[in-house]
Amino acid sequence: MDPVSLPALSCVALCGGTHGNELSGVCLVREQQRKKEEETEHVTLVTVMSNPRAVQECRRYIEKDLNRCFTAAILSTPVSDRTPYEIVRAQELNALLGPKGSDGAMDLVCDLHNTTANMGLCLISNSDCDWICMHIYKHLQTNISSIPVRLLNLYTSPDESSNLASVGKHGLSIEIGPQPHGLVRADVLSTMKKGVQLMLEWIRLFNSGTVFEGGEVEVHTVVKCIDFPRDPETHDITAVIHPQLQDQDFCLLRQGDPLFLSFSGETEVYRGGAPLSSLCE
Repeated sequence: MDPVSLPALSCVALCGGTHGNELSGVCLVREQQRKKEEETEHVTLVTVMSNPRAVQECRRYIEKDLNRCFTAAILSTPVSDRTPYEIVRAQELNALLGPKGSDGAMDLVCDLHNTTANMGLCLISNSDCDWICMHIYKHLQTNISSIPVRLLNLYTSPDESSNLASVGKHGLSIEIGPQPHGLVRADVLSTMKKGVQLMLEWIRLFNSGTVFEGGEVEVHTVVKCIDFPRDPETHDITAVIHPQLQDQDFCLLRQGDPLFLSFSGETEVYRGGAPLSSLCE
């Protein structure tokens, strides 16, 4: 492969509390903010509490999921007294960290999340050709052995990308689980700290002129979403993840494997044809 030269990442944003009940990122950003804005060799790190009202109430969001509010259409929506809080906040964050798609946007926006899924440490990117995110992923995967490290690509265009990370020139989310919403697990928080430290370590190496070897990495993509079985009238769920599938995230799900267990004790199996990796959220 021919060498590729890319601009330095001089300004990086670290965001937590985009979902107010995912507390590892909230704790990490608060700790970082106590140190104030950090300027170290080769990189300026800006920390942001993305949704302070949701964090205060320990809720995912107040009126609308903030991490679905960063499309070009929503960011250009005129604001009025009736505009949902998260849309107003998204426009504030876009002004602070962007504007999205502009030369003035942050070089990298990293957004911190938790999940109840047993997915280990998962980096989420909007593109499979963002070499910065790919190399950061490879660096984390090489240096973290305590839990699985994976990359999930969403493959969305910049205008249609709705997540906060898409505001930066480069963007990625770090999502770690399992962790119950509204709580903090020491091991999950420790892993998130290590992931952020390794990301910043790679950026400092990159900015100092280090040459990184190319290679292959395994990337997961979203193929389909399977909703829980629901009552046709009330739309309430009528089953849970089958015990044999629970916590087996990213394991291969084959035709006929148990998928759901109904409240009445009946097993629903996977009938999707081709085997797929599962992610239970």
